[in-house]
Order: sequence, then structure tokens, then C-alpha cells
Amino acid sequence: MARDIRDLLKQDQTETKSKLSLGHDARFLQKLNSALPQKKKRNLSWMQIAASIVIVFGLGFGVFSYFNQPVITNSIVEVAPDELPLKTLGDISPDFKKVEDYYLANINLELSKVALTSENKELIDGYISRLDALNSEYKQLSIELTEQGPNELTVSALITNLKFRLNLMYRLKEQLHSLKNSDTNQKKNNA
Repeated sequence: MARDIRDLLKQDQTETKSKLSLGHDARFLQKLNSALPQKKKRNLSWMQIAASIVIVFGLGFGVFSYFNQPVITNSIVEVAPDELPLKTLGDISPDFKKVEDYYLANINLELSKVALTSENKELIDGYISRLDALNSEYKQLSIELTEQGPNELTVSALITNLKFRLNLMYRLKEQLHSLKNSDTNQKKNNA
């Protein structure tokens, strides 16, 4: 049943050469137009126009805001010594931080143990004024450490200052203890 392709193609050409009936094109287009819906012109309502305007203004404002941001430039700003973050012993090394924390914790602990009464107010005020002087000296040393960088003399002076403050608190505690003992002895002798 093998057939030659050439023969099949010749036979097909003769069959398709037959002419379409008269008016076939017009009837086809009429049926096509009736089957397919007609495109209607869309009228934009005022809501759609308003929404479009809002979107355009919103995008315009966003672009304006984005491009109108200030440009950040790197510049050197002179800072007064009072505004510099002060370096402490803890900024130099972890070991110095431990020493500083130890002294400050003990100073604050001893200071919290002091009970202020009318009898010891003058004594405590004297020690507090000396502590304030040592605190201001410590701040000056911290400024020096910040400005000049760490050196042996500054670090030694900071540690010595902390020792003085702690020793001052111990002396205050001893004097308050002896004052309390002398008061109790006087009360016993008077009784």
C-alpha cells in the first residue's frame, strides 16, 4: 500500500482548487461578527482619573524625597575636650578593667555602709569633700589618658587615685567605728 507522495500532493492540489460559493466571504464575516462581541469604548470614570492622579503624585513625591536626601560626607569635626568620651583603665586592657572595677566596687560598698547621723555629719562631710577632690583629679587623669593616650605614668596615677579613695573610705569607716565606740563608752561611764 505504498503510495507515492508526489501523486498524493497532485491530487490534493486539484481538490483544493475548487472555488468557494459566491458570497461565502461575506456570510463568514457576518457570522464571525455576530459570534464575537463588539469592543466597546471604555469611558473612564472620575474615580479612576482621581486614583491615577493620586498615584502619580505619590510616586512623584517618593522620587523627590529619595533624591532630596542630604548627602552625608565624611568630615573632621573638632570636639571640645569636655565632649570627648573619656577613656578609663578598662579601655586599655581587661586586666586594668578588673582592677578599676574592684576598687570602684569596694569604694561604693564602703560608702553605702556609712550611716549618716547628726553626730558624725561633720566627719563624713570632710571625707566626702576629699573624695570629691580625688574624683575630680581622676577625671583630669582620664582626660589626659584620652588626649595623650595610655602611658605608664597616667595609668599608675589612675590606680593610685583609686587606692587613695579606697583607703580614705577605710579610714572613714575606722573613725566612725572608733567614734561609735567612744560614744558607747561614754554612755556606759555616765550610766
